[in-house]
Amino acid sequence: MLRVWDDPAIAHGFLGRLGGKSRGPYSSMNLSQFVGDNPHDVTANMELLRSTMPPDLIFAHVNQVHGKDVRIVTRTNAAERPRADGMLTSDRSVVLAIFTADCVPMLMTAPGIVGAFHAGWRGILAGIAREGVDAMVVVGARRSNIRAALGPSIGPCCFEVDADLGDRFVSEIPGAAAHRRPGRAGKAFLSLRGLVRDQLVACGLDNAAIANVGPCTRCFSDRYFSRRAAEGAVTGLQLSFVAMAER
Repeated sequence: MLRVWDDPAIAHGFLGRLGGKSRGPYSSMNLSQFVGDNPHDVTANMELLRSTMPPDLIFAHVNQVHGKDVRIVTRTNAAERPRADGMLTSDRSVVLAIFTADCVPMLMTAPGIVGAFHAGWRGILAGIAREGVDAMVVVGARRSNIRAALGPSIGPCCFEVDADLGDRFVSEIPGAAAHRRPGRAGKAFLSLRGLVRDQLVACGLDNAAIANVGPCTRCFSDRYFSRRAAEGAVTGLQLSFVAMAER
């Protein structure tokens, strides 16, 4: 598990694929019940994670759809799983959890508030970073106090897309040209984490308050689930989480 903040008030982590009970393409720390894995193995994996935390914490998830909607989570609605790609909470009994396998898992913190967001290329174009920051501000955060961590995701070394899509990023996101480079004929490489970082800075975050952690998931598919590395085959998903630890 990778961590960023040495802060006893924040419990957080970016998990990889190792250390669990799942088998085959889900080996071994798959935590998603929705990718075809044996549900008993997924439950055993979740119990391993829960054993590291206070027993009364509630894990909150969303039905991730590569958009920009953000929901506010409380203990009362934490069991719901609406269509969204971001969550935030000021409830100390809730753990926010995001699933990825190449997309960017993005965690945010501010005094008394935490957030978790799923940023794939569609969500980046839609503005999930901006929506996340704005939602944090609406519930009381100040932009100058928000910290963000971008976890393991596919890197600019491996995220090759159609050149037309690369051009779309350049035309729709200011500064995106710095995160696009030519690929094979008709293709381009993009840096998803670079794009998200720029969007967060444009929203008012200090560049020094934004951390990147972990390698390219495709390059290190032995340690992280990667849809690109699996070349379309079924795979598990890794989980990233954040919660307020002081209760």
